[in-house]
Amino acid sequence: MNEAPAVTTPVVLGIDDLRPLPWATRIARTSREGVRLLEEHRDSFIDELWLDHDLGGEDTVMPVVTLLEEAAFHGRPFRIGAVFVHSANPIGAETVVRSLTRWSYRVQRATA
Repeated sequence: MNEAPAVTTPVVLGIDDLRPLPWATRIARTSREGVRLLEEHRDSFIDELWLDHDLGGEDTVMPVVTLLEEAAFHGRPFRIGAVFVHSANPIGAETVVRSLTRWSYRVQRATA
């Protein structure tokens, strides 16, 4: 008896304080939650990662970016199909794009 191949749901993670991101399978609302979310997925493939720069108050996505950069620096980059940066802060968004592109993550600006 042949079994049908397992259908896996794409892993789409979002880090955004306000947007609903209905296509995301999990959402973190703060940088601390975002770091924890990525650490939970450390050894699995992440199809898409959606990042907002400003996360309310003084919080930004930069601790998450630092985690991704350090992983790449140590030769163990996170396995991510694509990173989408959606932010109303053009300077912050460009900082994220430049930082992650430098470490060979596939990054692009997007609207959400």
